Amino acid sequence: MNFVLPREEATLRVISLLAFVALWQFAAWSMQSQTLPTPAVICTRVYEELLSWVLPRHLGITLGRVVISFLLAMLIGTIIGVAMGRSRKLDLLLDGWLILGLNIPALVTIILCYVWFGLNDATAILAVAINKIPTVVVTVREGARAVDRDLLQVAKAYRLSFWTTLSRVFLPQLYPYFMVGARSGLSLIWKIVLVVELLGRSDGIGFQLNMFFQMFDIAGILAYTLVFAAIVMLVEVAALRPLERRLTRWRN
Repeated sequence: MNFVLPREEATLRVISLLAFVALWQFAAWSMQSQTLPTPAVICTRVYEELLSWVLPRHLGITLGRVVISFLLAMLIGTIIGVAMGRSRKLDLLLDGWLILGLNIPALVTIILCYVWFGLNDATAILAVAINKIPTVVVTVREGARAVDRDLLQVAKAYRLSFWTTLSRVFLPQLYPYFMVGARSGLSLIWKIVLVVELLGRSDGIGFQLNMFFQMFDIAGILAYTLVFAAIVMLVEVAALRPLERRLTRWRN
């Protein structure tokens, strides 16, 4: 197994980012078109939007929806996933619902929620959570199925309390699957939130992207997209990865 030191990992990531910027600059220079502004133009636009506080305001609104939808989907999906993974009868009972939820397009769910419950923030968050819950259930269900039953029997033999067994035996085996669901969920939820905002909200990054599209403002679209993507990547690097290492360090 090849181990990569933290400094070497950071260097490789920086090199990859610089290569992306260089490729972008070359493509923009080659095309000489307003449909692909240069990185310098986008950076200038980001600075202007930050200075006017328009970008921070819409970014904060969107991130709020992302956080609430993410927590709601993870909580409900984890509970259902564990229950289905531990109960064969419940798994058979809900499996058809799960397959249906996995195959309904996100756009259909969003439109139906808006029609049924109205154009408001609660509906937007509900629509996003509904789209993400089935994928969390599938991941956590597999983790619950993979829990070592022999370890549970040992805990029972030693007469460990319910909470001790849960926190020291059951959940540690589930953490890797939980983190997979969380990381994939974050990448999916922020995309769905943008669609929700584009279709039925009057604020947020998705709403702004829709406005820029109508004005054919490519610089605005790229500026807002890259800032939002950078925030999500920062959350991944600064929060999810350290949390994953902490939760799974018992395996080393």
